[in-house]
This record gives sequence, structure tokens and C-alpha cells, in this order.
Amino acid sequence: MSLIEVKESGIHNEGVFATCDISKGTQIVEYVGEKITSKKGSARSFQQQKRGMIYIFKINKKYDIDGDVPYNIARLINHSCSPNCEAEQKDEQIFICALKDIKKGEELTFDYNFGIDNYSEHPCRCGSSNCVGYIVGEKHWPKLKELTAKKLKNEETAETH
Repeated sequence: MSLIEVKESGIHNEGVFATCDISKGTQIVEYVGEKITSKKGSARSFQQQKRGMIYIFKINKKYDIDGDVPYNIARLINHSCSPNCEAEQKDEQIFICALKDIKKGEELTFDYNFGIDNYSEHPCRCGSSNCVGYIVGEKHWPKLKELTAKKLKNEETAETH
């Protein structure tokens, strides 16, 4: 029995949902795809971004996995600022594992850990109570808060002049 299925998502297009209760720590699915050089990964990431979805997963400094293949169900797991899963690496494999207990029917999510560069090009639609508005890794949230406050202040100043 599969632990997951693909269905329409309230976050973004399609998502991956639990078909049964999943316990914290469970290895749910492997993120699979084509192993490519990091240089090729950067180029493909740029091309994928134009389509609005990025499927490149960094393995190490030298290699990435391009998960933009139809047999990679994990590519449909959406980002959340309050994720219930995390990506764990074992050698050159990436697995999506439960961060906490997940109930049957719940959508699986993880933190994409995008960098702060070009954050405004990646709006977040996770809907969690602590959503920061953009798909950036939690470690970047303090800097994001500074940048968005500065941007808002500049916009307010421009409106009054």
C-alpha cells in the first residue's frame, strides 16, 4: 500500500497527500531524477523557474538531482512555512521524511530552503499561521523581515511624495 497519492492542492496546483496516518520519522518517498552537474543544475533551475516550478535538488557541491521527471512523485510536494516533512540526504539519495505525525488526508509539505536572493519571485501560498509570504528557508527569515520592512517603508515614502 502506498503511503501517498497526488491530488489537487490548495497550496499550488497538485500536491501529495497521506493515504493513511504516517508516524513521525517515517521515510515516505525518495526524491528521484537525473543526476547532473551543479553547473547544469543552475542552468536548468533558471529554465524551470521561467515555467514557475523548480525541481533541482542539490546533492553536494558537484552534483544535483533534476527531479523534473514524470516518475518523481516527490516533485509535487509543496513548500510550507510550517512543514510536516523534511528532506534527508543519505549518500547521494534524497528522502522525504515525516517531521511529525501526519494524519490521513493531510497534504505533505517541506521547507524548500530557497535562498534570500530573488525572494520576491517566489511568493508563498502555504496558508500557515506563520507564513512569511515568500518561499525562503527559515534561516533567512530574519533577513527577509528586514528586506520586506525596508521595501514597505520605501513604498510608503514614494506614495507620500
